[in-house]
Amino acid sequence: MRPSIPISVLVAIVQASPLQNSIKDDGQHPIKPSPPSSAPVSPIPSVGLGLWNSKPSDVPHAIASAFSSNYTHLDGAAAYNNEPSVGSALSDKHAPARHTYWLTSKLWNTMHKPVNVPKAFNKTLSDLNTTYLDLYLMHWPVAFLPDNPGRTIIDQDTSITDTWRAMETLASAYQASNGAYGAHYIGISNFSPRQIDEILKMCTICPYAHEFETHPYLQQQEFVNWHIEHDMKVIAYSPLANLNPTYKDVMPELPPILEDKFWVGAAQKKNVSVAQAVLGWNVQRGAIVIPKSVHAKRIEENLGALKVEFSEEELQDVQKEDKKIRFNNPSKDWGVELFEGLDGGSNRFVIEDEL
Repeated sequence: MRPSIPISVLVAIVQASPLQNSIKDDGQHPIKPSPPSSAPVSPIPSVGLGLWNSKPSDVPHAIASAFSSNYTHLDGAAAYNNEPSVGSALSDKHAPARHTYWLTSKLWNTMHKPVNVPKAFNKTLSDLNTTYLDLYLMHWPVAFLPDNPGRTIIDQDTSITDTWRAMETLASAYQASNGAYGAHYIGISNFSPRQIDEILKMCTICPYAHEFETHPYLQQQEFVNWHIEHDMKVIAYSPLANLNPTYKDVMPELPPILEDKFWVGAAQKKNVSVAQAVLGWNVQRGAIVIPKSVHAKRIEENLGALKVEFSEEELQDVQKEDKKIRFNNPSKDWGVELFEGLDGGSNRFVIEDEL
């Protein structure tokens, strides 16, 4: 086993960054980094287990089921309020070695101030019982004022570029410590094209991936193609569309995608489950899918999406089923304009550009 790198050394590594003031964080487990025993997973696996809406009590079984089904990708976030349970599952004696699976987490809106980014990151590391992440995402392009429990107040003084510069220090720390500490890759989530441009114009370490909602009811094919052409991974959350119970009041007249006649027929034709057909379509067009489940049978079933293939004619038929419906859009609740210029988002800037 390689020796741990002392915290003092890591502080020196990132001396010029905001990390220097937050390596030690009261109330957290001590971080004792050591380089991975082997090369970490790369690139990001095409199918992962999504942990959104998974109750802490369900997480250990779900993760154990994923590992037993040969998953090598877990997608979580601080805002999911289950990271300590995830960390317990990853510390189980039967869990695989850390370097054998990909682990993603996300920075929540209340921690966007540059001084808070490393604090949030270290809290996540502590909760997950790890010293590095394979991918750390800016969860939303929205900064909230911290220390306002129960209230959403937009921080007008912290920009997404301010936050991104702080996230770059996490990736720099990973590189400088030979993978002992930090974020192997950093990325974004729920950004609009205009917001992506803001980041790309200033980034020194640019986004490895963009996680956003996309599924057969919200295909956003042009947006997906743009990412692939620019070598930015697309991670599709809610890849089974309105199957997520969070969306039950959004377009209730639309059938759950697993009951959609088109997809039932497509699955029967290929002799696969409807979920496998839906997920397989997304994988075939280059997206990474992270379906959420806590049921062992469904977790194993979802991995079968990797064996599904569509012909060009079938792909054209799928395009005709695009409903352009976005299920996850907190714009009104937060009082901000999200997904500008995208299907199911704000058209404010598009209209202004046309005037």
